[in-house]
Amino acid sequence: MVGGFVIFAALAALIFLAYRGLSLLLIAPAMAMTAVLIAEGGPVLASYTQVFMRAMGGFVIQYFPLFLLGAVFGKLMEASGAARVLADGIIHRLGERRAILSVILSCAVMTYGGVSLFVVAFAVWPIAAALFREANLPKVLIPATIALGAFTFTMTALPGTPAIQNAIPMPYFGTTPFAAPGLGIISGAMMFGMGWAWLEYRARALGPGYASTAEPTQNAQQDNLPSLFVAVIPLVLVLGINLVFTFWVIPRMDTGYLARSDFGTTDVSALRGIWSIIAALTLASLVLVALNWRRLADGLGKTLDDGARDSLQPIFNTASLVGFGAVIATLSAFGVIRDWVVNLGGDNPLISLAIGTSLLAGMTGSASGGMSIALATLGETYLAMGQAAGISPALLHRVTAVATGGLDALPHNGAVITLLTICGLTHREAYRDVAVVAVIIPIIALVVLVTLGSLLGSF
Repeated sequence: MVGGFVIFAALAALIFLAYRGLSLLLIAPAMAMTAVLIAEGGPVLASYTQVFMRAMGGFVIQYFPLFLLGAVFGKLMEASGAARVLADGIIHRLGERRAILSVILSCAVMTYGGVSLFVVAFAVWPIAAALFREANLPKVLIPATIALGAFTFTMTALPGTPAIQNAIPMPYFGTTPFAAPGLGIISGAMMFGMGWAWLEYRARALGPGYASTAEPTQNAQQDNLPSLFVAVIPLVLVLGINLVFTFWVIPRMDTGYLARSDFGTTDVSALRGIWSIIAALTLASLVLVALNWRRLADGLGKTLDDGARDSLQPIFNTASLVGFGAVIATLSAFGVIRDWVVNLGGDNPLISLAIGTSLLAGMTGSASGGMSIALATLGETYLAMGQAAGISPALLHRVTAVATGGLDALPHNGAVITLLTICGLTHREAYRDVAVVAVIIPIIALVVLVTLGSLLGSF
């Protein structure tokens, strides 16, 4: 009983201190060691060096290429002007009468193509603000409109998305980025359709009128921008190369050497998805540089350096949460909590997986962090339960990914805070609609996904 209270108290303290702005690199190990000391009386140092750091290091080893290449690709899209061209092209082709749909689609196209949601927010915001002003739509709906396109269906549901939330389950379940494509498309369509309908309803309910508040500083207009055709090529390549490597190139490679101890005594099924995304982001980045050489040549080194640096904080923050979860899992009281979570769904492990992952994503304010804790502590358990119940690993993958995309967008989420700051709005002014499109509707889509998966299996 005391041990369980200590675990929840440590997690609550981690959430509170992170919300107050303290670095997860400091507070995650501090809270984990505090829990060890109070609940078990030690050993603190061994828990830090042998459990926390090993789990943290293992996550970095496995996923750093994805964080690094994703950040570099996003920076190249931003520096070349391709991100701005894509947003501007989609928005102005659909026109001010479809302003909300235009912003949703511009965000969705870029994030599904591998561009960081933070880059998307900065690129789309100035254009969305001008378009909403021309259409006389409420400014308070801009954050929710961007969130719907960038934080929801392209991050967790659509098959093949290179988002880290779609990559983390792959080694645990031996799946690919295209796991359960039919169910993913259905879930994504629900998030998109219901979210768009809500925003259109809210625009009518609030009535015409943009806002008179001062705008934040907008990005300076770039000269010598690429054409829309050139801008969209790298995004198409990310998805196309990912697909080709996943289903054609890698399966035809001779990978028997992976069984050797110096390669980790593994097999290609555990690596195929990650290799595909690495290949897709690398080749797409090279093509992007080649197509925009004159625009990037002078500042290419700085752009690459900025992208590399931008990858460090996200991966180490997430890895710290993984280390925290690994330490908590060693506590004797965790067994009780684990059994409670696992038994939530009765005979259906999909329900337990969905609830457990959602709660951890909400508690940590991080989709990737919550998912990592859930899979690091219970991934093998859920895989065994799924196999016993005849549930395919692909379905477990898609449920896990979609489950991270609801409660993660609670008010303390870093992406939500950043988005509101970019738009110059407060939680009180704009969070209500963000909550509907990025929390409530994804949860509804998750319920439908679990129901369909339970009835029909993976497709």
